Amino acid sequence: MLLPTLKTLFRRELGKLKKEIESYKDEDKLWLVEKGISNSAGNLCLHLIGNLNTYLGKELGGTDYIRNRELEFSQKNIPRSELLMMLDATLLVVENTLDQLTPEQLDKDYPARVFDYNMTTGFFLVHLLAHLTYHLGQINYHRRLMDI
Repeated sequence: MLLPTLKTLFRRELGKLKKEIESYKDEDKLWLVEKGISNSAGNLCLHLIGNLNTYLGKELGGTDYIRNRELEFSQKNIPRSELLMMLDATLLVVENTLDQLTPEQLDKDYPARVFDYNMTTGFFLVHLLAHLTYHLGQINYHRRLMDI
């Protein structure tokens, strides 16, 4: 039951993320930061792409993704079209990985130690979904503040 739910929710939330990125009237505003705002929408998008490709794609799906977390927050001015292609590719990685998992694997420990405690794969996948939605909300707010 959890796997189809996760797949549906990841697809939905990544679709919303894509729509947010597409909705900026001024593409340059994707990279804007102002007082009190730490991260641009573009950098948060890169962070989510890196996060999902690392923790779902590489750790669970066996991809050869190599993460550079620093670049997720320092790279600027990547064209919107490239971000959208990266999101499409990330969705495929997420879906392919979730398609490979079995319900039994969800009850086993997640293969990498991410926090100071062990957690099941199912628990960590729910965490990753919550992390996605948290930053999606920040991007939505960023767009409404900055893209006026």
